Amino acid sequence: MVQYTVGKDGLPPPLIEPAPPYNGPPVRRSNRASSHRPRRRKAKMSAPSEKSAIYREAVRAAALGLAVNLVLGVSKLVGGLGSGSVALMSDAVNSLGDVLTSTAVLFAFRVAQRPPDDEHPYGHTRAEAIAASNVALLITVSALAIAWEASRRFTATHPAPPVWALWIAAANAAIKEGLYRYKIAVGRRIGSSAVIANAWDHRSDALCSLAVLIGLGLVRWGGPAWRGADEAAALVVAAVIVWSGIRLFRQSASELMDVQADDALVERVRHVAGAVEGVERVEKLRVRKSGMEHFADIHLEVDPQMTVAKGHEIGHRVKDRLLREFSTLRDVLVHLEPYGHLGKGE
Repeated sequence: MVQYTVGKDGLPPPLIEPAPPYNGPPVRRSNRASSHRPRRRKAKMSAPSEKSAIYREAVRAAALGLAVNLVLGVSKLVGGLGSGSVALMSDAVNSLGDVLTSTAVLFAFRVAQRPPDDEHPYGHTRAEAIAASNVALLITVSALAIAWEASRRFTATHPAPPVWALWIAAANAAIKEGLYRYKIAVGRRIGSSAVIANAWDHRSDALCSLAVLIGLGLVRWGGPAWRGADEAAALVVAAVIVWSGIRLFRQSASELMDVQADDALVERVRHVAGAVEGVERVEKLRVRKSGMEHFADIHLEVDPQMTVAKGHEIGHRVKDRLLREFSTLRDVLVHLEPYGHLGKGE
C-alpha cells in the first residue's frame, strides 16, 4: 500500500517538483528544421550511367578536335596555296587527316555503344580499334606523298613567304599544344586509347607547326642559302606523320589481337574478386581490352565440399561485384575450381 503525505490544500504533493520560474532573456525559437538532421549521402552513379558518361566525354573530346582541326586545316591550306609554302600545305594535309581520324573515332564510338545482338554477342566495342587502324594507314600514305612532293621541289626557287604565313604556323602550334593537354587528361581519365592517341597526334602536330614556323622564318630572313628550309620542314612534318601513323596502327592492331589489359587494372580486379566471401583463391585471370571497355575471364577456387548451388551463388556475387566496381567491364566470365586441386582447369 502506497501512502501519500497530504499538503496544506488537502491534496498529495506533485510527483515531479516544478522548476523555478525563468527570469532570463526571452528564448528565440527558429522555424527552420533542426541542423542535426542527418545529411543525405550522394548516391553513387550506377555502372551503366558511368559508362554512358565516359562515352559522352570521349565524344565531346573527339568533336572538339574535329572542329578545331577543320578550321586549322582549311586556314593552313589557304595560307600554303597563297604563300607557295610546301611545309604549310603539308601541315594542312596533316590537320585534314586528323579530321578524318576524329570522324572515324566519332563513328566508332557510336557503333561501340550498340548492345550485343545475335551476330555480335560480345558487342561492338572493337569498332574503335578497326577505325583507328584504317585511319593510321591512310595518314601514313598521305605523309609519304608529302615527302615525295617536298623532295621533288627541294632545289626549286620560290618567293619568300609573307609574314601572315608565319603567324598561321605559330597560332597552329599554340592551339595544338592546348588540345594535347586537354585530350591527354580526358583520355587517361576515361581509359580511351583512341583519345590518348589523338592527344599525342595533337602534340606531334604542334611540333610540326613549330618546324614549319622555323622553316618559313629561315626562308624569309635567311636569304638564298636557306631556300630549301621550307622543303626540309615539310620532310620533318612527313616523318612525324609516318611515326604517328605506325604507332597508332600498332596500338589498334594489338587491341584487335586481344592484348592483356595493363597490370594495374588486372591486379585491382584480382584483389576485388579475392575479397568476396567464399573465394579461396583467384587461380587465373585474363582481362582483355576492347575499345574503352574490358572483358574478364576469371577462374576461382572455392571449397570443394560446397554444393553446386552455393558455388553458383559465389560466382554471381563475384561477377556482380566486379561489374559494380569497374565501370569499363562489359562482361565477366566466372569459372569455378575446387580449392587445392592438383590439375589445372581450363
